[in-house]
Amino acid sequence: MSARRWPGDSPEIARPDKQANQDAKPALAGVKVLDLTHFEAGTSATETLAWLGADVVKVERPDGGEQGRGASADIPGVDSYYFMLLNANKRSVTCNLKSEQGREILREMIAKADVFIENFGPGVIERLGFGYDEVSGINPGIIYAQIKGFAPGSPYESFPSFDMIGQATGGVMSVTGEADGRPIKPGPTLGDTGTGLHCAIGILAALYQRRATGRGQHIHVAMQDAMVNYCRIAYAAQALYGKAAERMGNQVVLGTTAPSEIYACKGGGPNDYCYIYSTRANNSHWERILKVIGREDLLDDPRFATPQSRCDHFDEVDEVIKPWIAERDKREVMETLGRAGIPAGAVFDTMELSQDPNMREREIFVTVQHPVRGAFTMPGWPVKMSASYVPITAAPLLGADNEDVYGAWLNYTPDRLAALKAEEAI
Repeated sequence: MSARRWPGDSPEIARPDKQANQDAKPALAGVKVLDLTHFEAGTSATETLAWLGADVVKVERPDGGEQGRGASADIPGVDSYYFMLLNANKRSVTCNLKSEQGREILREMIAKADVFIENFGPGVIERLGFGYDEVSGINPGIIYAQIKGFAPGSPYESFPSFDMIGQATGGVMSVTGEADGRPIKPGPTLGDTGTGLHCAIGILAALYQRRATGRGQHIHVAMQDAMVNYCRIAYAAQALYGKAAERMGNQVVLGTTAPSEIYACKGGGPNDYCYIYSTRANNSHWERILKVIGREDLLDDPRFATPQSRCDHFDEVDEVIKPWIAERDKREVMETLGRAGIPAGAVFDTMELSQDPNMREREIFVTVQHPVRGAFTMPGWPVKMSASYVPITAAPLLGADNEDVYGAWLNYTPDRLAALKAEEAI
């Protein structure tokens, strides 16, 4: 396999030649996934599996499909951008699970599948007759995955949940915001996408374990629990200070170093800022900062002698740095400090990132062709593998793959499909 370097790569890291990999089997080739997910948490898990090469089939209601298709839609009857971002590389079939004929179709699909995943409200999938016991009874080798707001046995297990509920109840909001302000919901949808990625990891592990045991298993991920996992360092702060982790604004939650802050840069725009961090392990970053900004006179200042002493005088640290930063735009600040070995990150907005040529070249953003909307630029898959490449494709229209999937999985003929459609089973 030929390979070329990514810009900025170290010599031992090579980018796979996409053309050479077009006909190669990706990592999850042959894995069949029944996707009964909606909105974001579940769809993030299944999109991950699709981007790793699995055959992910969305099983949707014939009358409108999953609710995400119409959520935040700008054009009536046209799939929302929200849906398109969460369902790339999947196939769609329609199946009426409220009819016995539709349920029988799903049972036939389950017998052929490797993974079954759902994130309906608490108790819904069981009422439809597809709880773990029923599904594993049909196919003992199946990986059965569920994403809920709260875990079985939790006092809140029957409560509905969305991204922000998971963030609130999992500790994320409690450590986000200014010290004297209210809890704030972070911008990223950690509760949804973050939980979905945790679930995908569990599914991958279960598929690997099945190679040894031959049996499937039940995976359950709760949004509340996944958010606790994202907050591990906050529990280091709790152990360090003997009290609940506090909101620290832009400071790191441990509160043991400075600078660790976002600073206004030249330009005055809403995102003309750069975050600058110095390690809490030693003084190396701080010393480099002083040299870059021409303040070597402070190298022996006792206020800044250690990471903790700098944290204790963080306002004074900020006043040392601010004038130099204010005279430069965010890119110059980041590039100058970065070249000097100082951690610094310009605040790039969504437009800057999606239009960045390097991001496009590396397929962190890709343009897909949607059958209705046409060209659409969306984030791609950030995990790059030297021997597994999956081109990003647009999210499917509702039921677009009925003939292909039901034909290939269940050997249904066109006449059989026409009859099922007439019976409103699909």
